[in-house]
Amino acid sequence: MPKSFKPSVITANDLLVGDVVYLNGTTWVRDLSDAEILTDEADADIRLLEAAAQVADVVGVYLIPVDTDQGTIQTTHFREAFRATGPSNYAHGKREHV
Repeated sequence: MPKSFKPSVITANDLLVGDVVYLNGTTWVRDLSDAEILTDEADADIRLLEAAAQVADVVGVYLIPVDTDQGTIQTTHFREAFRATGPSNYAHGKREHV
């Protein structure tokens, strides 16, 4: 039996400040609740390739499964739940972006 595709979002780290960002259309947003939810595996693969090509803006692009049963987007893995709470691991000693 084939595995079913779970709703997912695309995430990465912003190159300028290292913060966690999520894809919404062609824009990177910092709030998980604003992320574009992908529900089709083929579409997600294409969107992931498009996002990975944005090397001038982000690094470490990958797909994460999410739970949308409660009417909000929730991560399903501890690592992503930690990342979503922010600030990023780079916050300590990070200078303000000018």
